Amino acid sequence: MFNLGTYQTLNVARITEYGYFLQNTSTRGDEEVLLPNKLAFRDLQEGENVNVFIYKDGEERVTATMQEPKITLNSLAFLEVKDANLHGAYLDWGLDKDLFVPHREQVGSMREGQSYLVYMYLDEKTDRLAASAKLDKFLDNENITVEEGEEVDLWIWDKTDLGYKVVINDTHEGLVYHNEFYHDVYTGEQTTGYIKQVREDNKIDVTLRPIGYKKVGPNADFILQRLKQVGGYLDLHDKSDPNDIHNRLEMSKKTFKKAIGRLYKENIIRIEDDGIYLEE
Repeated sequence: MFNLGTYQTLNVARITEYGYFLQNTSTRGDEEVLLPNKLAFRDLQEGENVNVFIYKDGEERVTATMQEPKITLNSLAFLEVKDANLHGAYLDWGLDKDLFVPHREQVGSMREGQSYLVYMYLDEKTDRLAASAKLDKFLDNENITVEEGEEVDLWIWDKTDLGYKVVINDTHEGLVYHNEFYHDVYTGEQTTGYIKQVREDNKIDVTLRPIGYKKVGPNADFILQRLKQVGGYLDLHDKSDPNDIHNRLEMSKKTFKKAIGRLYKENIIRIEDDGIYLEE
């Protein structure tokens, strides 16, 4: 059995002029799926195992590819619209066949060249992979799988009067309040957060700071968020040129030194000769 929208490790059963016919040796039966030559990025040998992504090609045939899609089944991604017409919108998800978004699954009308946060699902009526911008219907706040203090993956979803709605671990809806942010954010941005509170009605409050972390002030928080954005390292330190600090962080060297000093005292960062690092 081949599961659309997922990666599977399959065995090369036979090789033809069209490509490689693959089988799942962990299940009974002789069902095969074709990995076309153009989608196999190296030569394979009969009997070899290969990790492939399963989808339907432009002729609706179940197909394997070694291409890496930007989204997989039951997950989210921020994807650009390549085309839009009366039938719906077509998203670039990294494969040769675009990902379809029916009109009924759009919030407003999607426009060519714009990007949207979408969820990929399997349409059971058509047995086709499709995407939806109506995320609410796919999120579950009835069966909470996170707990207070837990580190989670976040998608910035939508701005509200209170803050930003976020998607937690591709599964739950949460809220990050405005006072948590010290930089501009946008829909589709990914970041790390922490579960602050799960309310009695199963609404989830999320913070961008580890639980138990003492508030160190807006400048230190700003540096902390910048560190998270760039992978945990900034090539700035207490001996950096003041103009360089101001141009990159829009603060004085004195303010910068005070802020990183507070972060260092809280064991949030370490200061090295080449810059500052987030502590793991």
